[in-house]
Amino acid sequence: DYELCEEWGHLYPVPREDLINLHREHLLHLLEMGDMEKALQLLQRIEDPGVCLAISEQSLDQHLNLAASHFLADYLTAHFYANLTTARRNEIQALYIGSKVLLTLPELSRVNYFHLSSRPLLMLEQLLMNMKVDWVAVAVQTLHQLLAGQEIGFTVEDIDNLLSKYAEKALNFPFTLKEKRS
Repeated sequence: DYELCEEWGHLYPVPREDLINLHREHLLHLLEMGDMEKALQLLQRIEDPGVCLAISEQSLDQHLNLAASHFLADYLTAHFYANLTTARRNEIQALYIGSKVLLTLPELSRVNYFHLSSRPLLMLEQLLMNMKVDWVAVAVQTLHQLLAGQEIGFTVEDIDNLLSKYAEKALNFPFTLKEKRS
């Protein structure tokens, strides 16, 4: 049905908003089905870059599954980096990096941290608070690799400060040890 509507749009004038809605719904459908190849083909078929940008951004804001969010963040960064505001660029890059960090976690645990995918530093802090030290080690290594030369609102120093803060808390004893005398 989406393809029929798309063909109809080529034959008859369709208002821009209706065209955006059609392509967005088609893209969301393809992403929900997990068909990233057809989703990419759909985005490449759209001739107007403004329409393509609007569709991609609106779809990303739907908070889809991990793979779809990762795909859209990567697509927007690769194709529309210069068209995005600095704040939006940082938001999309943070989502991309957060989804990469999520992919390093065990599959069954990803759902517990998915809501933090656009806030990788907060995700790291949550992992630390949950005592997932092995996961933190992999996440930090991934973040260090991804942050090289990137500006997304936080730096490697922020990660190091967070780790130092929690390392200090781990060594902080709220009571004093008393010796027993016999």
